Amino acid sequence: MALAAAVRRGMQAQLWGGLLQSQLRGLASSAQLQQSAAAAAAAAEASPAAASPAGPPEAAGRTVKMNLCAAVNDALHIAMAEDSRTLCFGEDVGFGGVFMCSRGLQERFGRDRVFNTPLSEQGIVGFAIGAAAEGFRPVAEIQFADYIFPAFDQITNEAAKYRYRSGAAYNVGGLTIRAPYGAVGHGGHYHSQSPEAFFTHIPGVKVVMPSGPREAKGLLLASIREPDPVIFFEAKMLYRTAVEEVPEGDYEIPLGQARTVQQGSDITLVGWGQQVRVLELAAKEVQDQDKISCEILDLRTLLPWDADAVEASVRKTGRLLVSHEAPITSGFGAEVVSTIADRCFWSLEAPPARVCGYDTPFPLVFEPLYLPTARRVAEAIRRTVTAT
Repeated sequence: MALAAAVRRGMQAQLWGGLLQSQLRGLASSAQLQQSAAAAAAAAEASPAAASPAGPPEAAGRTVKMNLCAAVNDALHIAMAEDSRTLCFGEDVGFGGVFMCSRGLQERFGRDRVFNTPLSEQGIVGFAIGAAAEGFRPVAEIQFADYIFPAFDQITNEAAKYRYRSGAAYNVGGLTIRAPYGAVGHGGHYHSQSPEAFFTHIPGVKVVMPSGPREAKGLLLASIREPDPVIFFEAKMLYRTAVEEVPEGDYEIPLGQARTVQQGSDITLVGWGQQVRVLELAAKEVQDQDKISCEILDLRTLLPWDADAVEASVRKTGRLLVSHEAPITSGFGAEVVSTIADRCFWSLEAPPARVCGYDTPFPLVFEPLYLPTARRVAEAIRRTVTAT
């Protein structure tokens, strides 16, 4: 059976024990999944409110105000309805997940396709790799990005190398791993980390980090359909604090293309995920108080990242500042600075700057001192623009 073969390819079955075996009995074959999907589609047709609007939303111009959590949920509903091979699973995913991003999926698509797993990140990802190798499109959730490290071997030595080591005979291109990351105000050193840089060092995977609801929906749909495995980091702080108009229905935002958030002439600010919002606040402060014009770029995708867009901006402004929550040493900002220094050396009017987290475990009581806040970014902008 397809899923049984998936488990054999992905990991040793004993990691899952009886719980996984009972789950596999519900996922007996591709035919059963297709029947389940057909039933769900019929139910959606019978209940128009549950179905997502069809057709290109940009053409119709229809949008709805939603937060980032709702945008992720909307994307998952669309992906599940589109393809019977799409599965969603992880710890507590069946009832909606700890952040409720998978709410309503099990009721609509059934327990065969949306289900809880044992508390084993290695098992979750190993199972997902095996399922993807057998032609499914698993969307595996890691409850917090901090917990992704037990699955690091599965991601780096299996998912990332599957196509390469098999000479393209097999691939796990249907694999998407979702994980909430970053500060949340009270998470401390086990619930607030930003581990994206670890995965940007791994050829064979793509790393995506949306900065808001519209970006999250379009990028997640593109990730699920991407022919390479994708690690999709979602800023947990933005789940309910970021609200904006999001296109209805199905749409994608291409991976690997940066977004210009605002135009400017004095300095280029580069960020991703939650930090883009911080850059916007800092840019407004220095514009209002110092008349400094900032151009802001949201990378969206870190692997591959849009170096051409950053280069074009820095050639215009002559200055660069990169900011992220992760510790500064070996953070992805170092890659951006190094690349742009090579490409734009003769265009730079000041050394590139980085405003990041510190090289310490993520603190709890001292979180306000650790984070690269808008005030810290604004001070760095002023220093960079006035440097001679």
